[in-house]
Amino acid sequence: MHKICVFAGTAEGRRLIEFLADQKQVSITACVATEYGKMLLPAFPNLTVSDQRLDQKEMEALMEKDRFDLVIDATHPYAVQATENIKKACAAVKIDYLRLCRDVDPVPPNVMIFPDAAGAVRFLKETEGNILLTTGSKELSVYTEMERFKERVYARVLPMEESLKLCREAGLSASHILAVQGPFSLEMNLAMLRFTKAQYLVTKMTGSPGGFAEKIAAAEQAGAVPVIIGRPPEQSGLSLSQTIGLLCSRYGLGPKQQVCIVGIGPGVPGMMTQQAQESIRAADCIIGADRMIQASARPDQATFCAIRPEQIRSFLLAHPEYRRFAVVLSGDVGFFSGAKKLLPLLEGVDVQVIPGISSLVYLCARLGTSYEDVVSISLHGREHDIVPDVFANPRVFVLVGGEGGMSGLCQTLVGAGLGDVYLSVGERLSYPTERITAGTAAELAGQHFDSLSVALIENKNSKAVVTHGVPDEAFLRGGSENPVPMTKSEVRSVCLSKLQLTADAICWDVGAGTGSVAIEMAMQAGRGQIFAIEQKEEAVALLEENRRRFGTQNLEIIQGRAPKICQDLPAPTHVFIGGSSGNMREILQLILEKSPLARIVATAVTLESSAELTQCLTAFPFVKTEIVSLTVARDRPVGKYHLMMGQNPIYVFTMQGGDR
Repeated sequence: MHKICVFAGTAEGRRLIEFLADQKQVSITACVATEYGKMLLPAFPNLTVSDQRLDQKEMEALMEKDRFDLVIDATHPYAVQATENIKKACAAVKIDYLRLCRDVDPVPPNVMIFPDAAGAVRFLKETEGNILLTTGSKELSVYTEMERFKERVYARVLPMEESLKLCREAGLSASHILAVQGPFSLEMNLAMLRFTKAQYLVTKMTGSPGGFAEKIAAAEQAGAVPVIIGRPPEQSGLSLSQTIGLLCSRYGLGPKQQVCIVGIGPGVPGMMTQQAQESIRAADCIIGADRMIQASARPDQATFCAIRPEQIRSFLLAHPEYRRFAVVLSGDVGFFSGAKKLLPLLEGVDVQVIPGISSLVYLCARLGTSYEDVVSISLHGREHDIVPDVFANPRVFVLVGGEGGMSGLCQTLVGAGLGDVYLSVGERLSYPTERITAGTAAELAGQHFDSLSVALIENKNSKAVVTHGVPDEAFLRGGSENPVPMTKSEVRSVCLSKLQLTADAICWDVGAGTGSVAIEMAMQAGRGQIFAIEQKEEAVALLEENRRRFGTQNLEIIQGRAPKICQDLPAPTHVFIGGSSGNMREILQLILEKSPLARIVATAVTLESSAELTQCLTAFPFVKTEIVSLTVARDRPVGKYHLMMGQNPIYVFTMQGGDR
């Protein structure tokens, strides 16, 4: 058991004690100067608290009795005598001494700085107007030298009998005593300055834990002059982070950190859930993007601006002095949020995930509509072709990021023949400058929108068909005398069924012709990539027209002859071969070299092509093969009757690759 004594009385000292209290192998003795200081420390099984003021000899006696492994001086920067006594006592009994130093805030402009209270009093004697003292009660008697002290001075002190007694002894009436415990926000400081009508604010350089920045900012807003008692020269020592790092290294201690991943909603504090507000309020440190921190953190809370999950994880590990973190994320943590990538990096950390109100929920509420049937997509920092989604679904919600992102989306929709779809665009949702603009994609394409916008897209003519079966007449084929070859709908349906496509498939259509198979591939594999390989110029032109006709932006046309033109294409998961120009073996060889597990479907009309494919079934290491002979007959009216006319029979070969 390691025995550590902490001379506390500051916020840093309390945080150090809370850290040590989580370590089972540590016994802590905390020395504070007042009973109030004792009340601020939570009860821990391994913590003993002394609230007696100790001189040097009494400190030596305590150290001799308990024989601490280490004494940490975390007293106030202005407690110069206490620090001197602790150092001398440690030297006398030969115990290691460590000074925990408070970080120094930069001195703001347009302030009056004095080395001590006496210097401040000499300045204030030459002034007029009320004074708000925030330096405590111990030096209050120094200020009684001023004329009209009782009328001019208001003292903010701790709500303790000792403090109130010193105020009464100085001659202050109850109306000039503000007995209240901090921390104080900028708003609270400002309210007190206005209540006292103070023209001067007297404070010490207490640093962030003492709310120094909030006092100075409040004085500036209230038009009061800050009068600062300069900090005594700080002796060498370690910051809180460095102190805890040293303890971890020396005694094998480990931080027990708690992390709340908090969705804070669209942005304004009023949109946060109560649980989110409580988690943020209880945190020692707030992490997030700058906008998120400004929307959620208190002025007295430590903050760290970070977005990348790896950066957040590194900060947690580097700062064991913070026990409770709140990682603040916009919207909801489960809706296109950074929480998805962050959570796997927090293994071994006590993590709580707190949901928030997403931009989808907020926008639909503002529009007075439900969202259970809405397909959600993010284009914020992501590559995604939204056109197939808008084609296929009546309602799509989209997050858009980047300058010109929303107008660019509208232009994309117009270019895909979707200029008449209706958008409700939300900007700066929940903020006073919130704006919701509605109109068709064609109407909104030229407008300017906020860099981070959302939209609900409604397509009343959505093609919600989820199976293959586009009619042949929907495809352009060129002239009637010599049309470009096309796999007919009945054969196409069988081939697509045999392919067993997935939503994110990487597909090749070799010998694509008009692109009927490639386009239906693109419609089914909405998150995938489709490559239509075709060598004939007239067919490529029709492919371009048909791609625009169906809005299949995930379809890329490759002009050239297979397999040579396919060398640099991504490895396919699925391949359809409608024409090989006599290169069937070479095409199959390349496919299996690039993707041994590829699923391949090929068609043959001639007996020669069928024979070549049959030989390939055993020439290549397929784990499963199948041949289907397909005969189709279509009706043809003859007078008042209908006759069935047989089409050319076709052979459908299915080949499944496998591990070699």
